[in-house]
Amino acid sequence: MSRFDEVKYRAITTFQRRIANPITRRLPLQILLETTGRSSGLPRRTPVGGRRIGDSFWLVSEYGEKSQYIRNIQADPRVRVRIRGRWHSGTAHLLPEDDARARLRTLPRLNSTAVQAFGTQLLTVRVDLTS
Repeated sequence: MSRFDEVKYRAITTFQRRIANPITRRLPLQILLETTGRSSGLPRRTPVGGRRIGDSFWLVSEYGEKSQYIRNIQADPRVRVRIRGRWHSGTAHLLPEDDARARLRTLPRLNSTAVQAFGTQLLTVRVDLTS
């Protein structure tokens, strides 16, 4: 990661963690991804953008394995996703072989534009939903 990318990453993740995420987590229609904290064991809820297609939910992480929720998935792939106010359990799969930029073209435009603009290590995630 270049120095510019590192500075961009720190600035954006600080903004997301301290300002954007606490606000958007409270929005009733915001999609949330709930992982289990790899150290604490506590539920961690992250606002995400993506789309349900059949029995799967697809999203693209901006920072790949640097993202805390991705690191939590690596430790425990059991997750929950809140879609339209309803929680669904599932198992998350990291798909580094997937073309994340092509995947973004199939997901909601607003979020995909932000992910492309700010992301430096795009990573596709598929959650196989069980409920």
